[in-house]
Amino acid sequence: MRPLRERIVVKARAGWMGMGRGAGSTALGLFQILPVFLCIFPSVTSPCKILKCNSEFWAATSGSHHLGTEEAPEFCTALRAYAHCTRRTARTCRGDLAYHSAVHGIDDLMVQHNCSKDGPTSQPRLRTLPPGDSQERSDSPEICHYEKSFHKHSAAPNYTHCGLFGDPHLRTFTDTFQTCKVQGAWPLIDNNYLNVQVTNTPVLPGSTATATSKLTIIFKSFQECVDQKVYQAEMDELPAAFADGSKNGGDKHGANSLKITEKVSGQHIEIQAKYIGTTIVVRQVGRYLTFAVRMPEEVVNAVEDRDSQGLYLCLRGCPLNQQIDFQTIRSAQATEGRARRKGPSLPASPEAFTYETATAKCREKLPVEDLYFQSCVFDLLTTGDVNFMLAAYYAFEDVKMLHSNKDKLHLYERTRDLAPSNTAPSGPPPTLWVALLCLSQCWLGLL
Repeated sequence: MRPLRERIVVKARAGWMGMGRGAGSTALGLFQILPVFLCIFPSVTSPCKILKCNSEFWAATSGSHHLGTEEAPEFCTALRAYAHCTRRTARTCRGDLAYHSAVHGIDDLMVQHNCSKDGPTSQPRLRTLPPGDSQERSDSPEICHYEKSFHKHSAAPNYTHCGLFGDPHLRTFTDTFQTCKVQGAWPLIDNNYLNVQVTNTPVLPGSTATATSKLTIIFKSFQECVDQKVYQAEMDELPAAFADGSKNGGDKHGANSLKITEKVSGQHIEIQAKYIGTTIVVRQVGRYLTFAVRMPEEVVNAVEDRDSQGLYLCLRGCPLNQQIDFQTIRSAQATEGRARRKGPSLPASPEAFTYETATAKCREKLPVEDLYFQSCVFDLLTTGDVNFMLAAYYAFEDVKMLHSNKDKLHLYERTRDLAPSNTAPSGPPPTLWVALLCLSQCWLGLL
């Protein structure tokens, strides 16, 4: 097979708009680059929801500069819906550059298209793909189909898997399994073709348990295959489209080598990136997100400076001082449960799990007592949220679908040995953190 070539970066247009009927397409060009801007400056995006407004409007009007006068009312309706969306999020977007740019852009487009601010404000219709566009073009360049670019006499690519779920638990590309703190924003994948970043937040205020509340995926522009695309999911918002409203790789010849498919509305999406042989599964289970990916080793290792990838979690694992030895905690909790049975009976909160009830609950979905089962028990004990059991269950279902080696589906021994360089500067020593968590669990049990 020919080696993967260097990607090409398409520069986005920075201009706003000119006068006349053709101005709309340039104006919309700004909306296309706004999602990238928002991902570079994540503090701008929360809790401001301008990104969602931009996506809905662009998806409905990306071809509007071709509309005739008879279709202008539909465009004006979309503009009014866009303006209504920005007003709903105005309070949380004060001082947001992207928000104010969008508001001024709406005013200009209203004037150019002679739209009245009064009128119907129904939500814009998402544009439908032309017939046959849902299928990959037969004349797409060979480079846009990773597996087809292997010649018959070449060895098949070796695929690897990485997954993140629960409180959170990480399975790396090398099949190591870790439970981590990693509160805040952390990079899962960072290579020449793809960036994935997750944000983990406390499950409850002041809680030591965290889970993934936000996920951002950036597919970098690649030759004649795809434009740069951004996918972003948050709690209670799992879109079935990229941030610009599209569902494929853009306008290039091999655009359909990157596609999003919605499996279950609001709960499960799948992204196929055939040009790099990659499949990504994102789920929302309860309030939080899970992530799973199948990727060729060649793509996994396509990093310009491997020594600088110390915090690329799927490749290197969590930093040593961010890891939790949940098996030690599990043993302590099991001992506590036995001691509690010998003592006086104490009332428990309705959402609290004992070690015995947690193991019984997890066994309903995970009959094999591997690390996914143990993760389930740990999460029920630390959060009391039964959705974490489902997160572990679906994480293992994704492993069964994505892992190339069926003999390695179950893992039984947690891995914690990492290079000394893979450390992070913040946080208490792991042993102290474990001790504090054990004490907190014991204290909660007495309440």
